[in-house]
Formats: sequence, C-alpha cells, structure tokens
Amino acid sequence: MKIAVLSDTHGLLRPEAAKVISECDAVIHGGDINSQKIIDEMKAAAKEDAPIYIVRGNNDKGWAEHLPHHLEFTLAGMNFYVIHNKKELPADLGDRQIIIFGHSHRYFEEKKDGRLWLNPGSCGKRRFDQDITLAILRIEGDACSVERIDIEHEASWRKVSVRDGDLFPAIRGILKRMEKGQQVEQIAADMKLDQEFVEQICRIKVTHPGVTAHGILDKVEVNRTGR
Repeated sequence: MKIAVLSDTHGLLRPEAAKVISECDAVIHGGDINSQKIIDEMKAAAKEDAPIYIVRGNNDKGWAEHLPHHLEFTLAGMNFYVIHNKKELPADLGDRQIIIFGHSHRYFEEKKDGRLWLNPGSCGKRRFDQDITLAILRIEGDACSVERIDIEHEASWRKVSVRDGDLFPAIRGILKRMEKGQQVEQIAADMKLDQEFVEQICRIKVTHPGVTAHGILDKVEVNRTGR
C-alpha cells in the first residue's frame, strides 16, 4: 500500500503534492491545512476509494472545529497515531507502530523502539530557506518504508529587493505598517518588496507577538547578493 503523507500546507496544495496524492492508496495530513478549499482539492486529487485522514493544526481555527485533534486508526495492518504537534503526544502510545506529526515544517524520519516517527515537513507555503517536502509511506506485509519527496523551488529569499545591509530597516518598516493595519499586498506594493518576504515577516510577528525587528532579523536567513 502507498500512502501520501503531508502536513502544513497553509492554504496551498502544490501541483506536485496533488500528483503524489493521486498516485497513492490513502492520504494522511498532519494539520495546518488553513482552509476547507485544501481539503476539497485533496479529495479531488485522490483516488475515488482512497481514505483521507486529517487532523487539526494550531492554525486551523473556527472553520476546522469538526476536524479531530488527533487520530488513531489501523491501515494496511499497521496501527497509526496522527497529531499535529509532537509535544502533545500522550506518554503511553500503546501498540501504535507509526507516529505521524507536523508543525515544525522540517522533515524528520526515525525508526526507534519498534516505531516509525515521521514528520513529512511542509509542502505548502515556504518559510525562509526550508525545504518543501512530503513523503510516501509504503507498507508491505509487516514492513514499512518511507520515500522523502522534495519539491524543487526557487530560492525565495533571492527575490527580496533589499540588500543585506538594508534588511533591518525593511523589517522595521513592515512592522510599522502592520501596526497601522496595512495588509501584506499593500505593504509589499508600498515598499516595493517581494510579497512572499513581507508575508513571512508578518507571520513571524503574528506567531511571536512580542518579537522585535532585531528578533525577526535573527530568524531570517538571506542569500547575499550574488552568492
């Protein structure tokens, strides 16, 4: 059995991810979907009889109240536990053989103490220079294997229209405009910055309310001009 495992789409189901879904017998999503539209797109891409398992992420608010916080099920003879944030796993996992989670946007795969631990990373909107990934889980009899799928991408930070030395004032300007209630598109247009860059800065501010421009600068990795 082939199972598409993805997480943290954040409102974007890439064509490459939809293709993987279409080729698999089941789909597991580790949360932070961000809209019903993504669920509908996954269902449209999936095989007609393919089961789809989805848990709610920390960014899935009111619209996703019907989605479970976690799921426990058996598929192809294997016992699964799926949750968005690994820190919220129960202390006793019982006979669960495959643990799937997301949240960090970083791919992680480990077999330990008879269990497979898998974070497929994020295949949605890219954060900084992180890889865009998902996974295919194959189950044959009592054995399982994982294939990491990398989606090629343009280095988004190369498009930032500021030099490294000008990055701090750019971030500070973005924050000031956020405080005035401006939206991402308006900020990007006014400051002549790449919209994806502005969106990332705004997301850091929203998820880390007390962070300063200096704090955001520490989190940002920018490719120097010509590197």
